[in-house]
Amino acid sequence: MPAPTLHATTAQWLTKDNQRYTSQRRALVAVLADAVQPLTIPQLLERQPGLAQSSAYRNLAVLERAGVVRRIVTSDEFARYELAEELTHHHHHHLICTDCGGVTDFELSDAIEHTLETALAAMAARTGFVIRDHQLDIVGTCPKCRSGG
Repeated sequence: MPAPTLHATTAQWLTKDNQRYTSQRRALVAVLADAVQPLTIPQLLERQPGLAQSSAYRNLAVLERAGVVRRIVTSDEFARYELAEELTHHHHHHLICTDCGGVTDFELSDAIEHTLETALAAMAARTGFVIRDHQLDIVGTCPKCRSGG
């Protein structure tokens, strides 16, 4: 999504949540938009040095509540953050390492994604659940941790 559209949509979503799109929130969104992987707060602070850690936590919580940011909880001490797929139009899933907490994005082919969505829709129909979207996080051990490196 081009930056003007990303920022305009983010501002609208924050307004719906009775929040303002402050310069600090804009900076966090810009850093996340440039990231190729979900980022921890220390990684965000490295990329945006003028931002205080307490401010980053507060602003990420607001962005998450407004649906702008997704928080990914792993086994290490740091959650990771990424922009919501509705903003990036980049449908992907995650491999999460239980040893190091690393998160790697991956995409499924259109055919597999369709099969997954069909299976999820059938399950939802049986239970009366209404699906808005799905997120697939596969939890295990990454190659680096498996090799002891």
